Amino acid sequence: MADLTSHTADPENSRSLLGRVDRWLSPIEDAFNLVSAAAIFGLMLLGVSQIILRSKLFNAPMFGYIDLVELSMASFAFLGVAYCQRLGGHVRMEFVVSHVSGRTLWVAEILGTLVALAIVSVLGWFGWDHAVRAYELGDSTIDAEYPVWPSKLLVPIAFAVLWLRLLVQLAGFVRLALDPRAKPVAVPVVHDVAEIARAEIRDAFGEDAVDGDAPR
Repeated sequence: MADLTSHTADPENSRSLLGRVDRWLSPIEDAFNLVSAAAIFGLMLLGVSQIILRSKLFNAPMFGYIDLVELSMASFAFLGVAYCQRLGGHVRMEFVVSHVSGRTLWVAEILGTLVALAIVSVLGWFGWDHAVRAYELGDSTIDAEYPVWPSKLLVPIAFAVLWLRLLVQLAGFVRLALDPRAKPVAVPVVHDVAEIARAEIRDAFGEDAVDGDAPR
């Protein structure tokens, strides 16, 4: 079993308040995820440059390379977390939710989301506290003495976006718990392997390939 997000592709769902909030938040998550991907790509280029500069040909290793690697880790470790939550791409235990349906499923999702909101709230609060303390103390890396507060500030910012995403999903789960026959909006729903395979074939080869033979 795996998670896929039910987006607001349905025009009727897109016009709802929950659908509008989801569409407003999604570009922010996309932008954060893009920054995270760019940080990973930049780190790869940085590593290649360090290898070349450390070679016998140049013998000029990059100053503060380890410090830059440490500072960049927060960007790709946290900035994409809300995007992943929206798509349902995170790893979670589905032993319970995969065997229930209807109102029971959505109540279980509500409980799990409430726990996640509590944890993210605590982590975001202490992340902000650590960032402020690093700024006030002038905390820096050991070698090149780069300031660390910008990197630490990314943590509460990323968790703030994740908190908003969880809040949107909580509203979606409450809506479904009240009316299990409603169409899911802005919440991850469980699909079986066959449904995921059909969706991947549709994305890769088009709608006709689902009913017929996919191009080889």
